[in-house]
Amino acid sequence: MGLVTLSGLILAAGTPAWADEPAGSGKAERHLRNIRQLTAGGKNAEAYFSFDGSRLIFQSTKDPASQTLGACYQIYVMDLEGENIHRVSTGYGTTTCGYFFPGGRRVLYSSTHLAGLQCPPKPKRGPKYRWVLDDHDIFSARLDGRELQRLTFSPGYDAEATVSPNGRKVVFTSVRDGDIDLYAMNIDGTGVKRLTDDVGYDGGAFYSPDSKRIVYRAQHPKTPEEREAYQELLSRNLVEPGNLELFVMNADGSGKQQVTQNGASNFAPYFHPDGHRIIFASSGPNAAEAKESAQSLSKGRPSFHLYLVNDDGTGLEQITVEGHFNSFPMFSPNGKLLVWVSDRNAKEKGEFNVFLADWVP
Repeated sequence: MGLVTLSGLILAAGTPAWADEPAGSGKAERHLRNIRQLTAGGKNAEAYFSFDGSRLIFQSTKDPASQTLGACYQIYVMDLEGENIHRVSTGYGTTTCGYFFPGGRRVLYSSTHLAGLQCPPKPKRGPKYRWVLDDHDIFSARLDGRELQRLTFSPGYDAEATVSPNGRKVVFTSVRDGDIDLYAMNIDGTGVKRLTDDVGYDGGAFYSPDSKRIVYRAQHPKTPEEREAYQELLSRNLVEPGNLELFVMNADGSGKQQVTQNGASNFAPYFHPDGHRIIFASSGPNAAEAKESAQSLSKGRPSFHLYLVNDDGTGLEQITVEGHFNSFPMFSPNGKLLVWVSDRNAKEKGEFNVFLADWVP
């Protein structure tokens, strides 16, 4: 939530470039059994379970209409066999961060279609990875795409929205107050409350299983020079998310605590069903790997794997070893399955697919 956007990194929402180093390290992915690939070809990302665990919502560039408009992401729903795929977004603009509402009859996603029917322009590739804060708003729609309802009305970026397990709240990222912060609102878009106010990017948030806490990624510039550079980019609706750390806080924004402190790109965090551990994607869990990853990222060739960590930062464990990009993990509501996105088995550069596996404790 918007690298494939690192919602973007997908951070919200851009994709890391293809890495050409050998995949895998010979280690076993012992927590993953019966791995199956649900999509094939194109860019497929951010797949999340419905509340009953029977379906997945995800974003993809495979639609021919999307290719005509510039290969933008659109939002789709499919079953756990990778079948019965249908689009739920409008087909225009670009979208990110789809999520189910309780009951499975409506979905949530962010889209730029009100700002323009074509894909928004992409930033020029430079020495550092950048992603654009396009003019997204958050919408809900029926599973057939009809009865579209707009939930946010502020100018600029409103995206990276997810729903609390109790079905009462939505947490999302917005620039409405001049910075990139987290906000919560009621399921119908009312009662918006700002949750973070540190200078810098805060986003990609998910609720804990009991809906009482939130895990998120953040990049807070520390020096005056870093703040000035951040503000200058923000004035042009740009972010350079090279280093991201994970944080947890209470659902009302209180009690913020930092989880990771490795200087790497840590993102796409999601709570383990036990409510105390966090699964996430990272470019390197320790300082040495983070430094190597930063050098790789500047060359456009990072590698990301999934890790599990306690919410106090202890007990780090690597989950994936195959492929060069593994991200956007989510446990099924019953905790028996894990869905994530990976470039393993990719036939072309830039291809990312949705994978599902039985979770072995």
